[in-house]
Amino acid sequence: MVEYIAELPARLRGAARAEAPKISQPLQGVAERAGLGAVRGVNLLLMGFAYLAVGLVLRGATLGFPVIHIDEQFYLLVGDRMLHGAVPFVDIWDRKPVGLFLLYAAIRLLGGDGILQYQLVALACVAGTSLVIYRMAREIASPMGAWWAGVAYQMFLSAFFCFGGQAPVFYNLLMALAGLGMMGVWTAKTDRRLFLHGLAIMAVVGVSLQIKYTVVFEGLAFGLMLMFRARALGWSHGRVMAAATGWAGVALLPTLAAWGVYIAMGHGMAFAQANFLSIFGRHEDLDGSLFRLFKETLALSPVWAAIFWAPRKMPPLRFAARPAQGFLRIWAGVAVAGFLIFGTWYDHYVAPLLVPLMALAAPALGRARPFRWYTHFMLGIGMVAAAVVTIYNTRHHGTSEEVEVAADIIRNAAATPTGQGCVYINEGDPILYHMANACFVTRYIFPNHLNGMVDVNALGVDAGQEVRNILAKRPQVVVMTVEPSSLPVNWHTRNVMFQHLRRDYQLAGLVHVGWRDLLIYRLNNRP
Repeated sequence: MVEYIAELPARLRGAARAEAPKISQPLQGVAERAGLGAVRGVNLLLMGFAYLAVGLVLRGATLGFPVIHIDEQFYLLVGDRMLHGAVPFVDIWDRKPVGLFLLYAAIRLLGGDGILQYQLVALACVAGTSLVIYRMAREIASPMGAWWAGVAYQMFLSAFFCFGGQAPVFYNLLMALAGLGMMGVWTAKTDRRLFLHGLAIMAVVGVSLQIKYTVVFEGLAFGLMLMFRARALGWSHGRVMAAATGWAGVALLPTLAAWGVYIAMGHGMAFAQANFLSIFGRHEDLDGSLFRLFKETLALSPVWAAIFWAPRKMPPLRFAARPAQGFLRIWAGVAVAGFLIFGTWYDHYVAPLLVPLMALAAPALGRARPFRWYTHFMLGIGMVAAAVVTIYNTRHHGTSEEVEVAADIIRNAAATPTGQGCVYINEGDPILYHMANACFVTRYIFPNHLNGMVDVNALGVDAGQEVRNILAKRPQVVVMTVEPSSLPVNWHTRNVMFQHLRRDYQLAGLVHVGWRDLLIYRLNNRP
């Protein structure tokens, strides 16, 4: 295996030379051959292990790190509590689909504390997605270019704060597989099994929807492209509409099934409020969002150069490869539009764009002189950005030792003569609930839901009153930070917290965790 990885660049260069047109062939249209059969000479299994090795290099230092991102801490916590009977949207509120929490619940069955386990599953998904990107890129690029496209995906994924288990790390693999299937449909010359292929593609999209609803835009695009393809192949309007009904039904089936289960449990409205209605109550800081968009656009500059500028300097693609390139362009355009439409533009929201963008960038990668600098530029920027973001954020969020100290203080402070009391973390890391094995006093356990203004109108309850209800239950431990940890700050709920803390609680510990100083308060049980 080690020898294979070491020899991989030479193997790919050899494959590219073998597929290059002979000197006697006209240069009309293409500098390299690409097609569905072009991958047969490459051992995809060993290629997958090679991508796994790349992932270990990029992510190995953070494996087991408990505070990569607040989102994935929360997903792990919910998945763990589901195994103990908690029901998402009822016992724990969030707007993410239940499929994401089911995924983390399944990962918890792998044993351990779940932290290393979810990160290893994420690593496997990233390697798998790189392999699918390689497979798609082979339709329009040389083996070397396709290989580097898969590597670049992993680098830029880390650069956009997805070096852990963010939701796109998992559903990107599913959407890449759906995209590969769509590419086959889009480039096929007959309608053989088009309906069945469409059902399979939309079924994968439907599962992806239950990990993150934002894939709906790509799913709609794939559905419309299936309809367009069917019509272009001579299907009647009635046949197209009948097929489209089947495709749409398959895509919606996982979400409708989940909703149906909640209705059967008597929690249909709770499901609808969290999954469908809450998004309309979100509030974003426009200045912060515009700054993030500018930063993300700048970080993607090597990708834009590879997609838009490099092709002008290179021989055009062969005519046979153009339908695949056209499909990737449509997919990338829809993904970018879906990213822009929400207006939040957090770094990890860029991750879904990377699948079609990296496949489109492949023709500019792995080229011989005088075009080799494209590869060096894109991979160099990607490597530096991945390293800077990973190192900065692991130090910024705190070390494993610092988090362990905080968890120990919480466990000790929660101890009472009759057992362990409950904990409320208004500001801090939700992974502390998990590490301290603490019980909840509210279903709003994601700290930012009550300490910030983003979701203040999306919760379905008054945030200030919910904080008062929490404190009326007298949790044994309350965790705050010296400085507010969520922007924009909900100053009303923060002031309510400190009014009660000064009256009813005493400070049990002050712990430095990354950039934050956690204030851990213990209930004053004296009369």
